[in-house]
Amino acid sequence: MSKVKDLSMDDLEYLIEQKVLEMLGDPDFGLELTDEFKKKLTERLEKPSRRISQKEVLKEFS
Repeated sequence: MSKVKDLSMDDLEYLIEQKVLEMLGDPDFGLELTDEFKKKLTERLEKPSRRISQKEVLKEFS
């Protein structure tokens, strides 16, 4: 058994995430995507997206 001090940061984060899910459960378990959501997702994926730099966003909202 490993000690916490020997774990990488990624391993520690994964371990914590697994324990939280174990304790709380998956809130989305059993839910299904609606046809409306699937349609919107398909439409969104078909449209090309434009990445906006942080500088552009700050300029727009300043």
